[in-house]
Amino acid sequence: MPASIEEILDSHKTRRTVLMGVLNVTPDSFSDGGKFMDPAAAKDQAARMVAEGADILDVGAESTRPGSDPVTPGDQISRLEGILPEIAGLGAVVSIDTTSAAVAEFALDCGAQIINDVSAGTMDEAIIPLAASRDASMVLMHMLGKPKTMQSQPHYRDVVLEVRNFLEERLQVAEKMGLPRSRCIVDPGIGFGKRLEHNLSLLAGVGILAGLGCPVLVGPSRKRFIGELTSQEDPNKRLAGTIAACVEARRRGATIIRVHDLAAASDALKVALAIESAEQA
Repeated sequence: MPASIEEILDSHKTRRTVLMGVLNVTPDSFSDGGKFMDPAAAKDQAARMVAEGADILDVGAESTRPGSDPVTPGDQISRLEGILPEIAGLGAVVSIDTTSAAVAEFALDCGAQIINDVSAGTMDEAIIPLAASRDASMVLMHMLGKPKTMQSQPHYRDVVLEVRNFLEERLQVAEKMGLPRSRCIVDPGIGFGKRLEHNLSLLAGVGILAGLGCPVLVGPSRKRFIGELTSQEDPNKRLAGTIAACVEARRRGATIIRVHDLAAASDALKVALAIESAEQA
């Protein structure tokens, strides 16, 4: 049975592994753009992901791949309106992947419970107060710059410390706006304004981020850094590398894992968790 929103928000305390399935209703996402624009195809994919172990369905109507252009709230809503109402009853918690308060409000009206904002509330100042007023939960993610330019020249002195400090600052902002830390999830933003070495350092340093007192979400699925390590240019051939990143992130303290390939990730994490439990017995 998929995790409830309460179980998701408590996962950093219980160490329950939560799987977030990626559902892009976009024409240009980096690995599955155009596949699920049709509402029927999107609903079928959502049902398949729930059957394969998804606790959260993360639905996005705007690509945030490196170099992408913004999509207007109206266009995002047009892509979502035939899909969100249909998948809200599948049993998994629905998350809306957007930086727009207008899109988030539409999604909440359709039954979404989580706002997944790659800008951590910096691109639309109304989005955190919206989450607070609607008793929604929110993912606050670190991104260096904006999707269009974030990969141009990313630079950090200490990437783990800088990301940790940014997320702490955004958590404090959220609390001042009425959104308690207990309803927040933090995400280091793997691939969002980071080079290979930055991504590896952040995955290795997940435990430091877990010290913020919120569940840590990681999304390494099919990302470019995996291709750099494995020489796999096709994102769809990066499953093995994705699984390794997910297992290592989970071992270091991440409890919410965002992936495209639910069945494989679910099986791998079950085995990893069984080994972890045997070690502690």
